[in-house]
Amino acid sequence: MVTKAKTASKSRATKAGSRKSTAKSAKGTKKGSSVRSAAGKQLVIVESPAKARTVGQMLGNKYVVVASQGHVRDLPKSKIGVDIENEFEPSYVIMRDKRSILNDLKKAGDQAKTIYLATDPDREGEAISWHLQTAAKWDERPDPPKRVVFHEITKQAVEEAFQHPREIDMDLVNAQQARRILDRLVGYQISPLLWRRVQRGLSAGRVQSVSLRMVVDREKEIQAFVPVESWTLEAQLHKEKSPAARPNLFTGVLHSVKGQKNRLSIPNEDDARGFEAELKDAAYAVSNVRKREVRQRPTAPFTTSTMQQEAGRKLRLTPRRTMSIAQELYEGLQVGGGESVGLITYMRTDSVQVSTSAISEARGYITDTYGKDYIPEKPRVFTTKAKSAQEAHEAIRPTSIRRTPESVKAFLSRPQFNLYSLVWSRMLASQMADARTEATTVDIEAACKGTSKVYMFRSTGSVLKFPGFRALYLESRDDDESEDGRQSLPELAAGDRLGCQDLEALQHFTQPPPRFTEATLIKAMEEKGIGRPSTYAPTVGTLLDRHYVTKEQNRLLPSALGVTVTELLLEFFTDVMDLDFTAKMEEGLDEVSRGEREWVPMLGEFYGPFEKALAKAEESMPRTKVEEETDEVCDTCGKPMVIKTGRFGRFLACTGFPECRTTKPILNKIGVSCPKPDCTGEIVERQARGGRRPFFGCSRYPDCDFISNQRPVPTPCPECNGMMVQQGRDMLSCTVCDWREAILEPSPELTPVGD
Repeated sequence: MVTKAKTASKSRATKAGSRKSTAKSAKGTKKGSSVRSAAGKQLVIVESPAKARTVGQMLGNKYVVVASQGHVRDLPKSKIGVDIENEFEPSYVIMRDKRSILNDLKKAGDQAKTIYLATDPDREGEAISWHLQTAAKWDERPDPPKRVVFHEITKQAVEEAFQHPREIDMDLVNAQQARRILDRLVGYQISPLLWRRVQRGLSAGRVQSVSLRMVVDREKEIQAFVPVESWTLEAQLHKEKSPAARPNLFTGVLHSVKGQKNRLSIPNEDDARGFEAELKDAAYAVSNVRKREVRQRPTAPFTTSTMQQEAGRKLRLTPRRTMSIAQELYEGLQVGGGESVGLITYMRTDSVQVSTSAISEARGYITDTYGKDYIPEKPRVFTTKAKSAQEAHEAIRPTSIRRTPESVKAFLSRPQFNLYSLVWSRMLASQMADARTEATTVDIEAACKGTSKVYMFRSTGSVLKFPGFRALYLESRDDDESEDGRQSLPELAAGDRLGCQDLEALQHFTQPPPRFTEATLIKAMEEKGIGRPSTYAPTVGTLLDRHYVTKEQNRLLPSALGVTVTELLLEFFTDVMDLDFTAKMEEGLDEVSRGEREWVPMLGEFYGPFEKALAKAEESMPRTKVEEETDEVCDTCGKPMVIKTGRFGRFLACTGFPECRTTKPILNKIGVSCPKPDCTGEIVERQARGGRRPFFGCSRYPDCDFISNQRPVPTPCPECNGMMVQQGRDMLSCTVCDWREAILEPSPELTPVGD
């Protein structure tokens, strides 16, 4: 309790300091303006208020740092906004909710001695700076704004960036413009077609639709999969001299017939039982022992994709939530001393490169903490596999490895602490020594009684000789990645006689490919060159928001709507739905960003075939209803009900529409009775309109108004028999009394946090 009280006290002090800082920054602000006066000072523009506060504290009083709060200008929402006949000229408009901000920024800029545009260090940030400069007409000034770029928000990095300003990079701006226009051409012309032919509210996108196809294709693979049967024969063996009461058992698997190179195949139970009978009284002996050292290298520091994947596996965070937390860590938090500091480098990157100074700092920390045995002779240098790695970014790493997770824990929320710990551990481990393992393979002869036939069994095992980086961090695996099944073996030598305690025939079936999780879908997108770091999380989020896919046990399952849309787009927009074509478009955008290609001709090459496909689809795409049959009957008219998908998700609707307009929500029962006295209802999982998180209520609503934001569990409270709910992933608590109990042991690495 004392620790919690101290933490809460520090947290309140941090928030109080933040309010004081905000109050101070408000001084000098003109009435009706959101921007302080910059008369005679240097004006610096960043995207977010949090970043403005952090950078402002570092630069001091000679600078006024303000936030544009993202883009101030974009293509109009009401129309396509691209003049296709005039070299794809975009018609940008000032966004309605940014007009007052732009006016304030323009006034401050006109007063300032110098304007610095310090938006994020990528194409999107470059485009925001260009739009600001153009919309405020600062490009007409005798001294136009200067562009400064930093990949981490630390005093040293910020000050160095301001010592080396540059002009806006129009190659990066044009790459962003080309992407924006491409997405608009696809989305604003295919989406209305889907509205007319399928249902209102649907959308299509250049990256979104291809990603949906990947989910749908995977589901078709699963449905078409035919499992193949196979069998193995496993012997539980021990050295004959082992104590009979507790022999050191290990497993050997039937491998081959002695003298034959080919491995034995056991296709069915009859063959398995035949081998089992032959080997019933066999004599086992070690024929050969082979040992070799296996070295395991650490993985590279995080990219956007690998961070989203690992946060999904270890912390159960969605990609969107991961990026939100990473943004907070990048933009700066108060971690003591009253000043904000960025804790990690820029979080949208596909590079694994790390600065020399960061590597040197990591090696020094490893030496001090673990000893010289834990650092390799030379610093590790990782190379990016992706050809598309952009703009000389660094990997995602802590801004200072000396700022350990424990040293800042009191100032971070639990999700912030867990993600920071993950980034910190991954970076430090990447510069640590290899883990060394002794891998052992044992060949075992099994001589059949009464015959000259000898079968060969094989057993593999390993012993960790030196943990290296594994003392700190080990990358998690996806469910579809096989674990190294090596076991611990006793000391064995050729000629050792073995006893067989048990011989068992085991049936196996080949497994279909697993459904994607959000993390594995992003991994597949990256491998196939679909999208970029800034688009991974929004793309997957859109598929869920549009109800094209649903999540079942953390797996992505395409809905009937998602399958229908995919099949229609595959038929009429072959290029748009082609994975290789989409990857080549991404490569083209990368070439534009490097100044190797003009963006207007690239758009022209795409639009010619697309325009023809669009005309054909307008003429031939059929009207399609998306409905799933159910056993439900309408309470009003008695007709069957079907599942439809609307703006707020799936629901039951009467087939008698429009005469009968009865609809019902789809209730997901969780096996818990309503705790209210005299209520006969069940607790069901519901989704609020427009809400992301589910909530739990009684199936008899509105007659019963029971509601809970936490998932009830079937087990009653052992203290008072009240209803228990799950808090987070590792705690149960009673809704009536103060009883609490842990669900499972805390993770030795990090305590996972739900999204």
